[in-house]
Amino acid sequence: MALPLLKNGMFNRLQEDILALQGFRTPAGARKIDFGLGVMDTSFPNHTFPTGAVHEFISNNPESAAATTGFMAALLGKLMGEYGICLWIGIRPIVFATALKAFGVEPHRVIFIDLSKEKDVIWAVEEALKCESLAAVVGELREITFTESRRLQLAVEQSRVTGFLHRCNPRAVNTLACVSRWQITPMASQLEEGMPGVGYPCWRVQLQKIRNGEPGEWEMQWASGKFEYLPKEAAETPPAYLRQTG
Repeated sequence: MALPLLKNGMFNRLQEDILALQGFRTPAGARKIDFGLGVMDTSFPNHTFPTGAVHEFISNNPESAAATTGFMAALLGKLMGEYGICLWIGIRPIVFATALKAFGVEPHRVIFIDLSKEKDVIWAVEEALKCESLAAVVGELREITFTESRRLQLAVEQSRVTGFLHRCNPRAVNTLACVSRWQITPMASQLEEGMPGVGYPCWRVQLQKIRNGEPGEWEMQWASGKFEYLPKEAAETPPAYLRQTG
């Protein structure tokens, strides 16, 4: 019985229907985005980074916040493509716009909205996520309730816009309706022996939860416009200049 079921594709269609009911729906004719995440894709439902969903990122210090911004920008570069527009909403947004070019994001296609109250940030993010003409929305905030996050998720299930919530120094990491929770921390760049300068951005990427997927942890860098995984020995061994200075 199982073999004919698989041959007819009924099992795959049933799985797709279940994922669609849980917010993982791809509209007909939509452009499939290759984020270049490689082995990380196996952690996601449908083996692809969930778009048309809201993702939560947690940062506990300025260094982690900078690393998180870099990782989000690398994802945004793929989401926005050549013509997409992104809204970046927060209270004194921490991003340095010119640096976005290093991650494939043209700064003139990012609209920064600087608000004075966090409750206004949540409202603006929700309204922005309803706009189907946007590629993505980034919201920088500290606190958000489950009910507020549920409204955001319902908005993207209609518009298919992808949302990133960057929570800097939250008082508590509470349960939200977001499909995933990430924590990005910086790692020392790997320099070639005897070469001066600053290496590529390196991160320890923790996918702490993912709906209908498998959490995981990876060491990676952003090099020449793409994600690259660090060999285990490279991630564990400090570069030469750190070994020399202790």
